Amino acid sequence: MKSDRKKWIELISVAITGLLKFVIMDWLQMRAFYICGACLSWLIYVIVKYKSDNTILIYWGFKKENFRVSFLFLLPFTLLSILVFIIYGLSNHLFIPNWHIIPVFVLYPIWGLIQQFMMAGILAGNLISIRNIHFKNYQVILLTSLIFSMVHYPSFFLMIFAFIMQLIFTAVYLKWRNLWTLGLIHGWVGTFLIFCVLKRDLWIELFAWF
Repeated sequence: MKSDRKKWIELISVAITGLLKFVIMDWLQMRAFYICGACLSWLIYVIVKYKSDNTILIYWGFKKENFRVSFLFLLPFTLLSILVFIIYGLSNHLFIPNWHIIPVFVLYPIWGLIQQFMMAGILAGNLISIRNIHFKNYQVILLTSLIFSMVHYPSFFLMIFAFIMQLIFTAVYLKWRNLWTLGLIHGWVGTFLIFCVLKRDLWIELFAWF
């Protein structure tokens, strides 16, 4: 079991990753560099921690247990969100289907998994288990969702949806503790939100700096 000191270090690392988003991705427009850098950095951290403690993956939620039940629980939210986004995008002429949505749909869950690892696995997981702060579940859910919402500034709509989505995701995580489900659905829902509602082509944005 990790010490409270190590948990605080992880929380600070999550905060730094979030702050770098505003500099590297929003200000410098180096979206691909930020996403790849964040994914690689946290992947290295996971590997290092696993080498010293081979139970850490299960503790964080990288496991097959509860995948099915959590996926089925989130499936109505997933299908409803995607359907509403497509209808909204088509009816308002915001969404013009093109092949770019396919690679994003396939790859976005990787980025979604890293985000949920930081938000649910590290942030919520550590806040609920640090001994000297005594947060209740609902407080952790609200705080995690608020932080995730703030990271999506300045898009007001994206902040609102991110808050609502993370409320659901964090509650599901604390109940079943499976990150694979959250990452997968985060990527799928995020893909259609970006293409259909925000009228953004994430595939082009990734390489815009080049």
